[in-house]
Amino acid sequence: MAAKALLTEADFDLLARAEGNKYELSAGEVVVTASARLFHNLIRDELGASLRAYCQDHRLGIVVWETEFRLGTATVRIPDLAYLRADQISGLNLHERATCAPDLAVEVVSPSNQAADLAVKVQQYLKAGSRQVWVLYPDARQVYLYAPGKTVEIREDGQKLEAPDLLPGWSVGLTELFNAGRPRR
Repeated sequence: MAAKALLTEADFDLLARAEGNKYELSAGEVVVTASARLFHNLIRDELGASLRAYCQDHRLGIVVWETEFRLGTATVRIPDLAYLRADQISGLNLHERATCAPDLAVEVVSPSNQAADLAVKVQQYLKAGSRQVWVLYPDARQVYLYAPGKTVEIREDGQKLEAPDLLPGWSVGLTELFNAGRPRR
């Protein structure tokens, strides 16, 4: 059995800059992420726009797309969307990689995603301090909601996605979300 070559975060930064590709770092192991497809991005953008508008209107914090978060030693993840409370942002250097876990991390599953890799990523977010992680399965039209110490919750097409603890009063219909980019009748 061959030994895995583990990288430090500094080595990872050199690799990412030199190659120009999108990489994540999981406990020292480089994870190459495939380019997202149109359907993935339409759903991510629809959800992100709803979250961003709500957060701006209520001055709750910020919503960002595809931003690096240092979750621990030699672990850097890039959620599709992330929400950070206003008080969490105040201590961050906005010109550097975020050195905290987002309050909410959102992953939109693509055909190239592996279940085991997603499970590791969800646990890394939660262990680093994320209050919620949402994993959206567009083809199944479901969302899995994870929170520390709680049983996973599943929302399905026809239901609403909401986060009363993080975003009181915000919600989006999953039918609307999963129909993102499709012509309206």
